[in-house]
Amino acid sequence: MNRDIPKKALIAAILRILRPLIRILLRNGVSYGAFSDLAKWVYVDVADKEFSIEGRKQTVSRISVITGLNRKEVSKQLEIEHPDDQPVNREYNRAARVISGWIHDERFLDKAHEPLLLKFDAEESSFVQLVKEYSGDIPARAILDELQRVGAVEILDNDLIQLNARAYIPKTGEVEKLHILGSDVSDLIDTIDHNLQGKGAPMFQRKVAYDNLPAEALPLLQKMAEEKGQTLLEELNEWLSTQDRDSNPEINGSGRKRAGVAVYYFEEDQDSGEDL
Repeated sequence: MNRDIPKKALIAAILRILRPLIRILLRNGVSYGAFSDLAKWVYVDVADKEFSIEGRKQTVSRISVITGLNRKEVSKQLEIEHPDDQPVNREYNRAARVISGWIHDERFLDKAHEPLLLKFDAEESSFVQLVKEYSGDIPARAILDELQRVGAVEILDNDLIQLNARAYIPKTGEVEKLHILGSDVSDLIDTIDHNLQGKGAPMFQRKVAYDNLPAEALPLLQKMAEEKGQTLLEELNEWLSTQDRDSNPEINGSGRKRAGVAVYYFEEDQDSGEDL
């Protein structure tokens, strides 16, 4: 087998990954120099944390060999503080858990198993109680403001709070949307990396796509994907919520794992020399 084939395939894959990413970077004013600096930091960080020799301390020299960066540059990158988005991540998770509890917890559902209209504060089935159950000690008003901002809830004329969305999807917050870019794309690449390595059981990774569809077929496809995808995710979410120790502290078990299933829709124009 030609050893250049996997490398060529990898380079082709990288180019496909980079194209939409670079489009986002350029649209948000991130220069090549800034991207290059971030790439160097990640190269060094991954080499430092994941490519050490078992039983031996990782060294600047080894990181230099692995990454191709000189020792001076490696040392410089190791001193740079980690640029993360943990505050945004916490806010995203809290809001998502509140909505999840609202659509699955019997205390916040009516007889038809639809989300109740909630008073902000009351002895039973209030928004304050919902937030306390599913978002810890964060003020209920802060969660309500955030869910209002993204259009997930509405305060009616009688001051009751109505749930308008069955998932937390930021509609106006650019920071939150960019957080989703980082978390969702990295999850997908991590899954593909696991399957490429062939260590342990393969993780579920499937896609269905056709490349010669008329534009008129897409609205129905979008609707089907949204409805069926939402149904699947809600079913999985209902089970996962029973296993999550943040919501169920009494659950025993070893380790602390993060796991989930993602569904997304995509479309693009295909170049064609003739109308089909």
